[in-house]
Amino acid sequence: MTSSLIEAVDIEAPVSVSWALWQDVERWPSFLSHVQHVERIDPTTFAWQVSLPGADKQFVAELTEVIAEDRIAWRTTQGVHHAGVVTFHRLGETRSRVTLQIEYDPKGFIEHVGALTNLDSVLANYDLGQFQALAERDAVTLRSLTGE
Repeated sequence: MTSSLIEAVDIEAPVSVSWALWQDVERWPSFLSHVQHVERIDPTTFAWQVSLPGADKQFVAELTEVIAEDRIAWRTTQGVHHAGVVTFHRLGETRSRVTLQIEYDPKGFIEHVGALTNLDSVLANYDLGQFQALAERDAVTLRSLTGE
């Protein structure tokens, strides 16, 4: 059984700020609560360590599409089945929307319960909130540095 989720967050920051934060894959642990560590293997491949309720996992994922200030897509190449895409939408000069879409193959009882009860969506929304806070902080810092 494959599960998927789509979540979005509106951010008081330009797309360029949201993009700059998300495009640095090694920074993902700072806003994705379940991601413990991401290590670059080469320019498009990364080793991941994640910790979810009842499941610690390691896998390798590759970036499959990177379009500046538009989208970042990835899929796993070793370990769990997982694929996702983050898209960036300009809502105005100082506002953006980030949409996260993930497809995964839950394994084990806990992961199936998470998929069936939408716990995975709750986690994704929490993480997007963390991302929003970081992006908005970065936008304020950028505005103060540039005098806007």
